[in-house]
Amino acid sequence: MKQTLIPRLNRFLPMLAVALLFTGSAWAETAAPTAAWWNPDFTLRKKITIDTGASGAGISDPIGTTPVLVRLSGDFNFDAAGDGGSGIRFIGEDGKPLAYHIEQFDSMLGEAYAWVKIPDLKPGAQTTIWLYYGNNGGKPADGGPDAKATYDANTVLVYHFAEKSGDPAQDATASGNNAKNGGASTDGSIGPALRLDGKTPIAIPASTSLAIPAGGSLTWSAWIKPTVLQPNAIIYSCRDGTSDFLVGCDNGAPFVEVNGTRSPLGAPLAAASWHHLAVMANGSAVVLYVDGAIYGQVNVALPAFSGAAQIGGDVVDPNATTPAVGFNGVIDELDISKMARPAGYIKLAAQSGDAAAKLVTVGQDEQPPAGWLSGAFGLFGVILKSVTIDGWVVIGILGIMSLVSWYVMITKFFYLNGVQKGNKLFLKGWSQAALDLTVLDHNDAEKVKSMGGNLTPKLQRLIHNSPLYRIYHIGSREIGVRMAGDRILSSRSIQAIRASLDGGYVRENHALNDGMVFLTISIAGGPFMGLLGTVVGVMITFAAIAATGEVNISAIAPGLAAALVATVAGLLVAIPALLGYNYLVSRMKSVTSDLQVFIDEFVTKMAEFYSNIGD
Repeated sequence: MKQTLIPRLNRFLPMLAVALLFTGSAWAETAAPTAAWWNPDFTLRKKITIDTGASGAGISDPIGTTPVLVRLSGDFNFDAAGDGGSGIRFIGEDGKPLAYHIEQFDSMLGEAYAWVKIPDLKPGAQTTIWLYYGNNGGKPADGGPDAKATYDANTVLVYHFAEKSGDPAQDATASGNNAKNGGASTDGSIGPALRLDGKTPIAIPASTSLAIPAGGSLTWSAWIKPTVLQPNAIIYSCRDGTSDFLVGCDNGAPFVEVNGTRSPLGAPLAAASWHHLAVMANGSAVVLYVDGAIYGQVNVALPAFSGAAQIGGDVVDPNATTPAVGFNGVIDELDISKMARPAGYIKLAAQSGDAAAKLVTVGQDEQPPAGWLSGAFGLFGVILKSVTIDGWVVIGILGIMSLVSWYVMITKFFYLNGVQKGNKLFLKGWSQAALDLTVLDHNDAEKVKSMGGNLTPKLQRLIHNSPLYRIYHIGSREIGVRMAGDRILSSRSIQAIRASLDGGYVRENHALNDGMVFLTISIAGGPFMGLLGTVVGVMITFAAIAATGEVNISAIAPGLAAALVATVAGLLVAIPALLGYNYLVSRMKSVTSDLQVFIDEFVTKMAEFYSNIGD
């Protein structure tokens, strides 16, 4: 069975190697990024997933075209993004640049906020866009920062409140509705925000773009954080003659008021906590949203306004039964559109705060493909660049161990092939010679070599590497030395010949195991050498962090990944050596078993043929 199985395995192994090669190349292709690289001038990109489905924002209402907030931090390489984020580009699924602008870019703190315009964002689905950066060549590319292009024509005012304290708020849209005066800057829900003290409102001048006709549509939204809960606190006011439009909080309960008609009050908001307020007027009703859910409603149409407004205060109406007070708190991301935005749009805006992690997911850095070894293989280039000198020393030692182990496995593989082929041919000749040992005329060396003429000169050359053939020669020589003229061997002579055969067996066994110690060294020592390189690499990485004082994933990840390369190298040495060792040992056991069987058979037939029956 073994004599027929081994040749089949020998023919199968090359085919297996070819199959593994094609499988590896196919895996490399499937592991590669599916989207084509947008621009070769950019060396890095991140996959950004906008999930409006159940696993993300959970929005089932229509959304439409909307700006989406992308937060950058952690493993984002700020040094490769250009001054103020000017070197980044956002690319849609169709491969075309998306309009965007940067609200805040702080490389020291490792934090950035970018607003990206997503055309017709679908509810209940995942949308993929790409962030490209690392344009080391400095070549211009389409799709640079453009705040005006980020918003559609219906958006007439957007205040990020990213200005310094005292500077008037600047409109990010193309309408140019800048504030008249400024206020105090503070930390907001999204980057900087405006602190309102309840005494000094921010004035917004009247403009054609902000003017609303009677019965017109409007969407107003902002993030607020009340410092204290005040009665009748006005967050935003717009008055024109007898017409008024107010948004405020009464002891923490948000409300919208149109021409004196106020929406019913619901559960109050907690002080010192962020909440998203939105007001949508569709021509027949004015609906108030809190954190993306409907909170209240006034079934009236908007009156006509010229557009002049105030943030954080109101002109005191002497006829008002309830005097208005200015809002004491923080406001961020004020957005005004001259259209009734769909409910999904408002819910999405409410997800731009702390819940944005479910809505927008920023992936890991990817590099452009390098030939057919693309995708995951391309990351090895980044890792290998981070390997330190001590790591390369360990990898070099492991490389030498790998070369030696592969040399032993390959040479031993072909040696065993020759041994088993020679043994198979020898046994065919021996089966004829063993029938009558008188053919072994010890006075004729050629007859001994040819086993009484059973082996042709060609077969004698083919079985030259057969251990059985060499054991046979030892036995023939010992018989020739001790055999008496009447072809009788004493028991002691037979025992002495058996000892010589056993000695030949030991030498053949040593020849079979020659070099196998290098495989055991690779199996046992490879992982430990790799572990040594990894431990040293990790120590150096943390020592560098301690020296520089910079603790971020971008500084730690390359060093740790490079340190682990040594462990991978150790396993790549040990695993093939282990598999090869077990395979070769199983074949050597088959050879040694054949040797033992042959020696027993040879001694038995020799004793039967040459011994004195009366002895």
